[in-house]
Amino acid sequence: MLSFIVLCGCIAYAVAQSTTARILIYSATAGFRHDSIPTAIEALKQGGNPINVQFDATEDHSQFTTAILSQYDALLFLSTTGEVLDDPGKAAFRTYLNMGGNFIGVHAASDCLRNTSSYRSELGTLFDYHPPLQNAIVNVVGPSHPSTRKLPAAWKVQDEMYNFISDPRAIGATVILSADESSYVDNGTRKFDQGTPHPTAWFQERGAGAEAGGTKGRSFYTSLGHLNETWKDDLFMSHIIGGVSWALQGNTTRAFNASALVGNSQQSTTSRVGAASTAAGPRESAHTSRSVVSRPAWLLLGMGVLQNLFLCNDI
Repeated sequence: MLSFIVLCGCIAYAVAQSTTARILIYSATAGFRHDSIPTAIEALKQGGNPINVQFDATEDHSQFTTAILSQYDALLFLSTTGEVLDDPGKAAFRTYLNMGGNFIGVHAASDCLRNTSSYRSELGTLFDYHPPLQNAIVNVVGPSHPSTRKLPAAWKVQDEMYNFISDPRAIGATVILSADESSYVDNGTRKFDQGTPHPTAWFQERGAGAEAGGTKGRSFYTSLGHLNETWKDDLFMSHIIGGVSWALQGNTTRAFNASALVGNSQQSTTSRVGAASTAAGPRESAHTSRSVVSRPAWLLLGMGVLQNLFLCNDI
């Protein structure tokens, strides 16, 4: 009986998602560049199909305009470093957040736009330093969450255990992964109080980067994702895709709410994906490569059901 009830809830959710959700991956770097970025983009695009999400990718800061960002149900900052947006781009980002846009940050996304208060608030805090790459244990903590549902309680990873300049819980974030500090060596000097337990991944039900009076979307951040191999790991991808799915379900964008101000409202969507980029910058604008993907209503419904069967693993 319980399985039937949960299945009905999943079907109702699928109906509520009226169109394919669109997410813009932004992976520009003005500092250190992770060689895992191309692998991560490909993994995200493959992971988006089962959950009815279309990922577009760019490193072109000129795409950060209100008109372009308003087409997306979420922005995903992927290992971005340094000052990756100019002032007009930062303004468009703030406007997007105020209009209900959702935000997802991965790994070095906490090491960019360090002087932009709205970005810091939306992500939760900023990166301080990390000890050398090594094996470690990350504990699942806090409430049940789609991004941790498939993970073991004590998750063994090889990654960088980030330290932060403040406690994301201070602005209302809920920590759901915590680095077990007894499982790895960190000889660095901590100058800031990041709180306990050690924050590694967290979410905000209503992102703190939006201004008072704005429509606040959801925010999700994970500090994991350094290695190419990590993006080929099924457990890690369940963590990422679970976080993405949760971020989209806040009902503040058009994929789920027809009256929302931002997000994809078209069942036939156009992909605007920038070409592979170098550390010096993108080779093409995000609008130069296009492919049209059309999904009829019955397929959207089926994909939505599959999405929730994937997330609702108690069925």
